[in-house]
Amino acid sequence: MILSAKDPTFEVTQLPALPPAKTVLMVRPTYFDVEYVINPHMEGQIGTVDQSRAMDQWQAIHDTLVSLGLDVKVLDGVEGLPDMVFCANQSLPYINQEGDPHAVMSHMHSHHRADEVNHIAQWHESRGVATVDLPQAGDFEGMGDALWHPGRRLLWGGYGYRTDLSMYEAISTLVDAPVAVLELVDPSFYHLDTCFCLLNESSVMIYPPAFTSQGLELIESMFDRVFHIGEEDAMERFALNAFCPNGRDVLLQSGSSETISTLQSAGFVTHEHDTSEFIKSGGSVFCMKLQTWA
Repeated sequence: MILSAKDPTFEVTQLPALPPAKTVLMVRPTYFDVEYVINPHMEGQIGTVDQSRAMDQWQAIHDTLVSLGLDVKVLDGVEGLPDMVFCANQSLPYINQEGDPHAVMSHMHSHHRADEVNHIAQWHESRGVATVDLPQAGDFEGMGDALWHPGRRLLWGGYGYRTDLSMYEAISTLVDAPVAVLELVDPSFYHLDTCFCLLNESSVMIYPPAFTSQGLELIESMFDRVFHIGEEDAMERFALNAFCPNGRDVLLQSGSSETISTLQSAGFVTHEHDTSEFIKSGGSVFCMKLQTWA
């Protein structure tokens, strides 16, 4: 089922429950750098990454996730694949109705990143996860664009830059869940996870100009609380590429004062992290981890 507009008969709370995914994969940024340009944030950044600083930033996020009780697994980076550190993009983990872990593998938009998928697939398979190939050609970039609604079997699907709308019919069938699709309209927000941050079952943060009016109406109809974040935090600090693993704690780019104030006023606990080296490549906290059920 594809949901593209407000449907008064559709209630998120009536969907089957989805247990939390408490395992997190991170890929060590040993070979991270900006070596090509595939999004607007990479313009002028080739060769500018401080690898030592990037490793320190990555380690700090790792340590915070461990302190929050997540089971963090680490995979070594691969030489020649500088963006593999953004391990949210190469797959979409899910569990079937029997609770068995699977992962839909991505079709990366850029040839620069295509080889990353095999390495992530091998990691999944080594842990007993059944990997699933999409049955059709087209672009799909995993949990960069496809995000599980906290606690419910509902997928939010972004499309327009790195993922094709046509892919979601097959994905909906594979994961046995409806997909609420959102068209992205600003190339600076090329993945859904750059402009749409799920906090808990009833709360989300968004950057409104990244969506169509129809998309905004759909979002507003599905959440009790929709926090609008301004351009400075969203564009310059990637504040919406935050990660809330438990409905309470939010890891996000340090200095995102508007977003931090909004979150704290709403009862969330914020954990500021400097991800400035990764922002040079167009990613922040959410991009650097993958939640799985295995």
